Amino acid sequence: MQTSRQTISYGRHVHALATLGIPIIIGQLGTIIQGLADTIMVGHFSAHSLAAAGFVNNIMTLVLIFALGYSYAITPVVGPMHAREEFAEAGKALKAGLQANGLLGAALFLLMGTLYFFLDRMGQPAELLPEIRPYYLVVLVSLPVQSLFNAFKQFFDGIGHTRAPMWIMIGANVFNIVGNWLLIYGVGPFPQLGLLGAGISTTLSRVLMLAVIYGIFVANPAYRKYHEGFSTRDGLSGLRNQMHRLGRPLGLQMGMETASFSLCAVMQGWLGAGPLAAHQVMTNIGSTCFMIYYGIGAAVAIRVSHFHGLGDTANLRRTAFTGYGMILSVGIVLALLISTSIHEICSLFTDDAEIRRIVASLALPFVLYQLGDGLQINFGNALRGIADVRPLMRYAFLCYVVVSLPLSYLLGFTFGGGPAGIWMSYPVALTLAGALFLRRFLHQTRAAAQSPAHH
Repeated sequence: MQTSRQTISYGRHVHALATLGIPIIIGQLGTIIQGLADTIMVGHFSAHSLAAAGFVNNIMTLVLIFALGYSYAITPVVGPMHAREEFAEAGKALKAGLQANGLLGAALFLLMGTLYFFLDRMGQPAELLPEIRPYYLVVLVSLPVQSLFNAFKQFFDGIGHTRAPMWIMIGANVFNIVGNWLLIYGVGPFPQLGLLGAGISTTLSRVLMLAVIYGIFVANPAYRKYHEGFSTRDGLSGLRNQMHRLGRPLGLQMGMETASFSLCAVMQGWLGAGPLAAHQVMTNIGSTCFMIYYGIGAAVAIRVSHFHGLGDTANLRRTAFTGYGMILSVGIVLALLISTSIHEICSLFTDDAEIRRIVASLALPFVLYQLGDGLQINFGNALRGIADVRPLMRYAFLCYVVVSLPLSYLLGFTFGGGPAGIWMSYPVALTLAGALFLRRFLHQTRAAAQSPAHH
């Protein structure tokens, strides 16, 4: 460990975070584009297929988000090892991470497989079930595969190699879109499978991602230094337990945040089809902003984990505050652009004047929650970087369940705020979460800076 450390300038921190974060952002935006392409292509095939896909995807998204959050435990374990050049230990941590995430994927497969037998009791139109059932099964098969890919991706991110997963995700998105075109519509020798074809294409693209990232790890000489630890069978149970202790709160935090947005969609549906459609439009816009912020936040987690491994608290804290400055700057620009061109953006989604009017009414709460969203993303990731994640679960429950959902109902229905009232809970809940995460981060890093080991 270093005995004397130089505080890195803010400019160098910005450059390092951008270098790590931009590939993550591009990969995540590619996933959004893939989802949009899936929706458009299935929608053009039939309205029934689109409805069936929407039902299945809403169920699967909650599970996939939990699995993604669970995998985030790998970065704060691998990052410090990489920073200390403990490459064999990092390889061992990857193997433990694959085992932990593989077990999770298998558990989710069994859980969602059991749910399959109750699909006819979930209040969906009977005529959709013949399309829902096969699509559900094919996507179900990909859950363990996606969990294993998540583990590899977080390892690559943890050692600062964020470009390889980016290119893999972009390639898989292109593969999926081409597969959709061939299998949904039955182009050339391929059968016309409709929604089932979209499911097969999605699952094959996930298998491809896992095969390619595993192939890169095994074949690329740059990763040979991790192979010794990766091939061992000893000392894995402790690392697996550590991954589980870190992964469970992270998965639940992300799951509760996602669930709060999903349940707000249910409330919008109580007001009618127009508010629900407007909610979907604005959620798509918000998701794009979220992915950009989260790319920077993930870079913060990586850098913070490295400085944490070196015991360099000064640069650890400076990284976190630089990241928030970057997110805030990007957020202000995006909020201004979106709020001033909301009608033009909305016209990309719909020509319905009533829906466009409701979307415009959601612009104010959207702008207001950018500050809090950036705050909670940044300092939630900073806490992930120092492996202090247990409080995140408690804070998420308080903010996204105890505060957000009742406040949405009060502002939307009791006080007659309508669609915008339901959304007005977001600035409150997200800012409260961000403030709690910031307070915890300051407390934990102040304690580390004052401990004898850091003097």
